[in-house]
Amino acid sequence: MRKQQGFTLIELMIVVAVIAILSAIAFPSYTDYVMRGRRAEAKSALQQAALWLEKAQTATGAYPLTAAFPANFTAVQSGAYTISLTSADGVTYLLRATPAGPQVGDKCGNFTLNQANARLVEGATAPMDAAQCWQR
Repeated sequence: MRKQQGFTLIELMIVVAVIAILSAIAFPSYTDYVMRGRRAEAKSALQQAALWLEKAQTATGAYPLTAAFPANFTAVQSGAYTISLTSADGVTYLLRATPAGPQVGDKCGNFTLNQANARLVEGATAPMDAAQCWQR
């Protein structure tokens, strides 16, 4: 008599259930990790833009009124944030990183940075605040 080989339906269902449970745990962690990486890219872009503005202010005596960043300025390559500049008087500025594309709905909202290096967030959802968003 031949011995039967293979898996029973119960064994296969248990394996599928284990894979589903692991996926349910891993996927949110992975998406949070990706979003944190995009946030880091946006914060870095804001700091690069602020450095460029400080150089322009040193050279001309005033902050530029428009965001005419140089051609080699690479803001956010992933397209997850757009960087904008508000400078009404040439003495102050406000840089804003607004979520776009895959980052829309991010719990940290918009990142802002001004000439006094004040790091704020606009539209963060609870329980996130500016310090937590800028540190993560």
